[in-house]
Amino acid sequence: MSSSLPGSRELPASQYDLNTYWGRVKHTAGITDPRTLLVGSTGLEQAKRAIVAYKQGETKEMTPELWQAKKIVDSTLHPDTGEPVMLPFRMSAFVLSNLVVTAGMLTPGLGVANQSLNVAINNANANKSTPLSYSKLAQSYFLAVGASCSVAVGLNSLVPRLTRLSPSTRLVLGRLVPFAAVASAGALNVFLMRGEEMRTGIDVYPVGTEGSSEKAESLGRSKKAATLAVAETALSRVLNSSPIMVIPPLVLVRLQRTNWLKQRPQLTTPINLGLILATSYAVLPLALAAFPQRQTISADSLEPEFHGRGGAGGLVVFNRGI
Repeated sequence: MSSSLPGSRELPASQYDLNTYWGRVKHTAGITDPRTLLVGSTGLEQAKRAIVAYKQGETKEMTPELWQAKKIVDSTLHPDTGEPVMLPFRMSAFVLSNLVVTAGMLTPGLGVANQSLNVAINNANANKSTPLSYSKLAQSYFLAVGASCSVAVGLNSLVPRLTRLSPSTRLVLGRLVPFAAVASAGALNVFLMRGEEMRTGIDVYPVGTEGSSEKAESLGRSKKAATLAVAETALSRVLNSSPIMVIPPLVLVRLQRTNWLKQRPQLTTPINLGLILATSYAVLPLALAAFPQRQTISADSLEPEFHGRGGAGGLVVFNRGI
């Protein structure tokens, strides 16, 4: 993010009020804008130079061009490391990447590949103050993929056993179950992939200094902050998946009753994926904005060693991940 670039003058956190939900929605819509994927390395370097010019006082005020540069940087660089997130795993690619995941949940035999993609997205956008060793990463990968796929398979095998339900009810449930599998497996994936954060804690900083060019030293690692960060991220995944669980399958059921689609059954899957794509783009900013990415809480709500050590207002801040 822009805070990792050199310069003593900090950019405003956002064009919008991040203390309000709708302000975060507007801000998140920028971070998840898929058009930022087309910028390339040259465009990223230009955006970084524009931000450095502001932070070093060469540019005096924020302009539309500078806000665009900040949007590119914030959607590309990890807030903890300052390094670019690999393109398929950025939040601006989240909808397109998860379209592959969701489509795969409708296709037998692709569960491992789909949950592997979820693992990569969760790891790439996690808090990086607790780096994983290769052995821990491999362990987390196999746990997350195994558990997530088991949940997905279990849910998908449930509906055929509900023989007491009417055929129409089973049809609707059959449409909903793959998406329920995506939501539950995705949330479980977050917990298992980021479990090391909850075991060892993540860095917390006093409010008013974290993210500045002269970054304050961490107050220490908090397991309570890590648990909150992971739980909120998992819940945001459920909030993101929930409309996809309901809207596309029910719309598709209605469409399948029309003569137009009955005469063109080969269009069922493309229409289904189109509904998923449209719904995903609509709900992603709404879900991610449910909780601030930079989470601020009272130091006294954490472990005893943090009590009385907060910054302004006795608060500390940490990167929740996204």
